[in-house]
Amino acid sequence: MTTVSAATTRALEIRTDLLTRVAQAHDASHYLLRPEAVARAQDVPDVVAAFAEARRRGLPVTFRSGGTSLSGQASGAGLLVDTRTRFTRVEVLDDDGARVRCQPGVTLRSVNGRLLRHGRRLGPDPASEIACTIGGVVANNSSGMACGTVDTAYRTIESMTLVLPSGTVLDTGAPDADERLRALEPALHRGLAGLRDRVRASAAMRATIAHQYSMKNTMGYGVNAFVDHESPVKILEHLVVGSEGTLAFVADVTFRTVPLLPAASTTLLVFDALEQATEALATVTDSGARAIELLDAASLRVAATDPLADASMRAFATATTQTALLVEYQATSAAGLEPFEEAARAVVGSLDLATPAELTRDPAARGRLWRVRKGLYTAVAGARAPGSTALLEDLVVPVPDLTATVRDLGGLFAQHGYDDAVTFGHAKDGNLHFMITPRLSDDGELDRFAAFTEDMVGLVLGRGGSLKAEHGTGRIMAPFVRRQFGDDLYAVMREVKALCDPEGILNPGVLLTDDDEAHLQHLKLVPPVGTAAAGDLAAVVDRCVECGYCEPACPSRTVTTTPRQRIALLREMVTAAPGELRELERAYEYSAVDTCAVDSLCVTACPVGIDTGKVMKVRRAQRHGAVVQRAGRVAADHWGGAVTGLRGALGVVDLVPTPLVTAASKVGRAVLGDDVVPLVGTDLPGPGPRRVSPGDRPAHGPASVGVGAAAGASVVFFQSCMGSLFSPAEASPSPGGVGPAFLALCERAGISVAIPEGVGGLCCGTPWVSKGLTDGATAMAERTFDALWAATDGGRLPVVSDASSCTHGLEGIGAHLSGDARERFERLRVLDTVTFVRHDVLPALEATGLDPRTTGSTLASLVLHPTCSSIHLGVVGDLEAVARAVADDVVLPLDAGCCGFAGDRGMLHPELTAAATHAEATEVAAHAREHGRADAYASSNRTCEMGLSRATGEDYVHVVELLEAATRA
Repeated sequence: MTTVSAATTRALEIRTDLLTRVAQAHDASHYLLRPEAVARAQDVPDVVAAFAEARRRGLPVTFRSGGTSLSGQASGAGLLVDTRTRFTRVEVLDDDGARVRCQPGVTLRSVNGRLLRHGRRLGPDPASEIACTIGGVVANNSSGMACGTVDTAYRTIESMTLVLPSGTVLDTGAPDADERLRALEPALHRGLAGLRDRVRASAAMRATIAHQYSMKNTMGYGVNAFVDHESPVKILEHLVVGSEGTLAFVADVTFRTVPLLPAASTTLLVFDALEQATEALATVTDSGARAIELLDAASLRVAATDPLADASMRAFATATTQTALLVEYQATSAAGLEPFEEAARAVVGSLDLATPAELTRDPAARGRLWRVRKGLYTAVAGARAPGSTALLEDLVVPVPDLTATVRDLGGLFAQHGYDDAVTFGHAKDGNLHFMITPRLSDDGELDRFAAFTEDMVGLVLGRGGSLKAEHGTGRIMAPFVRRQFGDDLYAVMREVKALCDPEGILNPGVLLTDDDEAHLQHLKLVPPVGTAAAGDLAAVVDRCVECGYCEPACPSRTVTTTPRQRIALLREMVTAAPGELRELERAYEYSAVDTCAVDSLCVTACPVGIDTGKVMKVRRAQRHGAVVQRAGRVAADHWGGAVTGLRGALGVVDLVPTPLVTAASKVGRAVLGDDVVPLVGTDLPGPGPRRVSPGDRPAHGPASVGVGAAAGASVVFFQSCMGSLFSPAEASPSPGGVGPAFLALCERAGISVAIPEGVGGLCCGTPWVSKGLTDGATAMAERTFDALWAATDGGRLPVVSDASSCTHGLEGIGAHLSGDARERFERLRVLDTVTFVRHDVLPALEATGLDPRTTGSTLASLVLHPTCSSIHLGVVGDLEAVARAVADDVVLPLDAGCCGFAGDRGMLHPELTAAATHAEATEVAAHAREHGRADAYASSNRTCEMGLSRATGEDYVHVVELLEAATRA
């Protein structure tokens, strides 16, 4: 690693190690260029320093944030500048949310989350909003399903702060911005004014611009800026939109927002033939439809195989000519939606449809219909052959030419052997997407792809369309920009590039190129990972399309690697030379395996359903020898004694001065390894109370608790080990922590509780599973299941756990059982505490007059952290409901995510938790500055509470502890 001075107080970090360069090389496109160095920029001075360092080294510069771009815009062989990890500030500028200023590393979803309370959102609405960043939205002039040509990035930009390759920093929204541009960059100012006059003086160029930008169009530079704007600074500002990082760096951007339209009604119109569907477009558009998505027969066949799609789709499993329009109407309110629905019903009644169509407002029904559209990428990409590429492209033609274009495109698929291709798109805009799955490593298939591309270009341009509607020019269409715009406008684009970037260091080869075959070079091959991905998971990993949707949810994304990068590195190791392979394998253990929180939030965002956390668990298991696996089995067999021993050790640690303990743990880590010995600090709690056993009388609890169904109980309580290992937080209002608090609540609610026999030696198995100790996991699963089966009377009673991670772990023990036990496990009902409390305890408390909402004993404010297990369990709503029972104002941070503590992972690798919680802790601190400290901070898992307490400096407690205190007489 090298550093370059960026400011007097900090140096720009530049990394040249192999793993970083290989991991950062991959994005969602089918291109791959390995950078020579990777810089992590935190602010504008860092970017200026990066430009200076690139010039010193003679390297080109490529900026990367979300990496969701599909056309090769964010791949570079020089200095790759990561702007994803620190350029993440968002500022809503107006009380009504009419404008918002964002930095390039923040995701579109995050910005919209901050605008939600104002009833506003950003205009662009790309399908990748979960992961795409503002930098990419601007760089690609993003649009989407509903924004058309009106609400694109180009049309909704108000101003931006630019960093030019020369190092000049310019705020285009400043009153004197044009004068500053003239003073700081006179040649650029003068050149843009000259190009403006030249374009406007040419009737031919003006006519071409008028036609090209009557459609969605992201080919080449946005030369419509010369017609739309007068001053050079505004022309420059709008040329940068869609310039794909080839003109300047966008340090921040201010958008004019658009109204949020939360009321929606959706229908699927199915026609017997393509012509009928496209002929109906004008009528449907005139009825006020906000989105109209076209699905060809191949799309309908794919959708018919999705078990979660609407049941009506099954009829299209053998569709040959049918075409559908997925239509949605949107409004600010239900009342505002009614006129659109009335017009829609009239339209539906006038159409000759293949099947009946009904409008629905029901969110679940609408979700099933939208799966038809959004699930196409998943279905086709996930089912492609190993080693092939999921290549998703887009184009646009005038709407009157849509029918012929779809039909002729289908002919090209057949001609070139792409029998599995699907076509869909934003029909209202004449914007089509298609997906093919070529094997680009095969020379014959590469020739076939080249021939298909040439024919496709001829087809689209022959119809007066654009080769790119919303995915950006990138490398894939750069050779065809001249053909689309003609020599005169292409010359204007060349001059724009020369004026802004005279040394040509910004993203060369992207958007403009003199190489007619540039789109066939630097292609990313996708070798099957084989055993590198851990046995039977290899086929699952091979489905990865490297889209990056997983990255925003990953706790390690800013400290080591992301799920996308973990998989990309596995692929790289398949074909790496021996020397590189050894280096990558050594670095992979820490950067990919050890610092994975294995929280599996990645699978919740992955469009093809890959659980990279599970892959890393298996990788951990693979590196354990027989001795380690036996030790894991011994720990499982003697878990009660092990917990007692650990509690005793924590008691000793609690008595020894912290500096001595920390020093000792550092020595142990140096000798035995960071992944074995935890780093002990001042925030390590002392031991907690031992777990409640049958017959015990816990503090503030019932007279005693029984054993299983024989005690006449209505619920079985499985108390977590974590509450026994670690004492409650100092701020906990409930003696003994969450376990006794839950029992006390049940007594007040008149609910009888039983405890499994031998609970002190039982566990959900998560510690073994997360460490890859498969023998121990199996042993613990078998013993825990036997105890739960007896306690629940063969599954008659529900099981409740007081830690969300343990609830999630209990749900998963069936995977470690076999035969009859696995089948019987399916009869067990496992509930998280917050779910049981919300649906059973709170109603009973209300009936007895103890509900804090009616007794007036609620807190004024509470900050809530939903755990990753809560997300997997689908109980975040229950967690919020319990929180709202104890507090008048519940704050759920928008940047809440996995804390990265992951059991003991936060003690083994504290840098993981520090990175994972940075954004959430920053938001919590900002809320405290603006509104004052909250009365309480809560979650639903002891180790997560420890992680958040460490990050924020606030004592987090279990929300059930707060409820117990609020209902105590």
